[in-house]
Amino acid sequence: MPGFSVFGTSLVLAFITQIGQYMPIPLTLGVVLLALVGFVSEWKPVDITALSIMVLLIVLGLVSPQEGISGFSSSATITVMAMFILSSGIARTGVIVSVTDWLMKWGGKSLFRQVLTMGLIVGPITALINNTAVVAVFLPSIENWCQKQGISASKLLIPLSYSTILGGMITVIGTSTNILASGLSEQLGYGAFSLFQFAPVGLITFGVGMLYLAIAAPWLLPNRKVRNGNGDETVGDRYQLQDYVSEIVVPPDSSLVGQTLRSSSLQRQFDIDVLEIIRRDEHFPQPIADKRLMPGDILLVRGGREELLEIKKDKGIYILPDVQFSDEDSFEDLEPEEDGIAEVLIMANSGLIGSTLKELRFRQRYNATVLAIRRGQELVRDRLGRVPLRFGDVLLVQGPRQSVVGLQTSRDVLVIAQRDLETLRTEKAGVAIAIGLSVVLLAAFNIFPILVSALMGVVAMVVTGCLKPGELYQAVRWDIIFLLAGLLPLGIAMDNSGATDWLSNLLVSAGGALSGYWVLIFFYIATAILTEILSNNASVVLMLPIAAKTAELLDLNVLSFMFVVTFAASNSFMTPIGYQTNTMVYGPGGYRFLDFTRFGAPLTAIMTVLTPLLIYRFYGL
Repeated sequence: MPGFSVFGTSLVLAFITQIGQYMPIPLTLGVVLLALVGFVSEWKPVDITALSIMVLLIVLGLVSPQEGISGFSSSATITVMAMFILSSGIARTGVIVSVTDWLMKWGGKSLFRQVLTMGLIVGPITALINNTAVVAVFLPSIENWCQKQGISASKLLIPLSYSTILGGMITVIGTSTNILASGLSEQLGYGAFSLFQFAPVGLITFGVGMLYLAIAAPWLLPNRKVRNGNGDETVGDRYQLQDYVSEIVVPPDSSLVGQTLRSSSLQRQFDIDVLEIIRRDEHFPQPIADKRLMPGDILLVRGGREELLEIKKDKGIYILPDVQFSDEDSFEDLEPEEDGIAEVLIMANSGLIGSTLKELRFRQRYNATVLAIRRGQELVRDRLGRVPLRFGDVLLVQGPRQSVVGLQTSRDVLVIAQRDLETLRTEKAGVAIAIGLSVVLLAAFNIFPILVSALMGVVAMVVTGCLKPGELYQAVRWDIIFLLAGLLPLGIAMDNSGATDWLSNLLVSAGGALSGYWVLIFFYIATAILTEILSNNASVVLMLPIAAKTAELLDLNVLSFMFVVTFAASNSFMTPIGYQTNTMVYGPGGYRFLDFTRFGAPLTAIMTVLTPLLIYRFYGL
């Protein structure tokens, strides 16, 4: 029967392929619709959806095998990968961390000045460095600064995300979307964008956007998670670890003596996590499941009081007073030299959503222990193993340094703050800056294409020691790379099948009475809506070829239409899932979904009017 089923499936695919030869447009649009459903439903991670679409296009004969895999060798994909590595090299040398000190120095006391100062610092940085890396570094710094100032982090974290989005539109390398749009333009025969080609528009929209953020933040953003203002809050205080991290002693007559943690079923029977074993003056951090317990061992455990009392009754242990976590400076005791502490965010398309830590076997999978979960304003501390994870949850995890660093390569979580996971190579900061500037200058003066100068920068980062060879792979967001590689064949299929021409003719017929300027606005609005539903990269792949063809048919400036689509695809301000940096601040800021809509809708309206007008003025129709 299985063989018959496989044979039947093959026959169906062969039949559909034959139909595709006679009805390529309906079949291609059907695949596009399937892609939209896949992206919106998030049934699978977006990169897996994109790769599935790529395979389907090849199987249906809508693209050749060579065209299907061309996304992996695309200049856009390789350039994005190189920019991830360059951004990581600059971040690991402490350049961005040192810049955060400027915010402390010039921020002042008024929220207007604080938002404006922050934007003027991060905007120019994200014009040259991946904005995800910038937000990851600035987020904990801004949280700490807000604690010292006694203001709510929710007043500054959405402006942080929006500032990086606006700043990324100043140059072609500011976002992966810009690089992808440039690659598509070259693929369509219009040539790649130069580094600063749309900088005039990007600078003006950045300035206007920052003014809106500074004026509107005090009025439209919620005032949540206010700290005490004395500036002495530790990570232990923030997660109230002193309330549930305790030391228990194994006495000589305990049933635990002679057993390992694994054989004792201590962690499976009770809702606790053993973080480390202390034997006299020696600390045994994770992994400790097979460590045999001895009389006098002290176990550092995370668990509720009721659980600890049950263990005391069942296993005959003693609970020590919580002196280890009773003062503000003692949290360091939780982090021995071999261990690391990190805050990680559950992403919108994470495969962990809906499952509990126990179901996921989180400790075994990542060799790290979850100490607490921040969920908006709520702090989850008890029965962590039984709490279904949600999008936007921030997990405080502890584990061996390499295990915690390894979380950076996971598609399911994003490290947003970490404590000394690796020593910053501050002595290489000047070298990293010189390499970054060289990449920009070589591309700006057309000495080399952006792709070539970026790859030269990657090699220079490794040769000079700013990055170790093994760190190259950790630096790349592979989900983004596979998303781009999987999406590009969809654009090729649209062109091969004639679907792009058909849709463009349809738009020309429907909007024949409209002026070119209003058609420009239509494409901005359509792309902006699509990017909130899908993603910025998917929106560019679908809309840019249609916009370019429509401009051709109307005898208008193709460049202006491609620029409008590029700007609209990145200007995602109304949901926490439309752009990755929005997702990053969602949990830490204690935001609700509609906070983004309320604050971002006016900014979207401003950009809808302003951006097409500026593109019209600078590049014409």
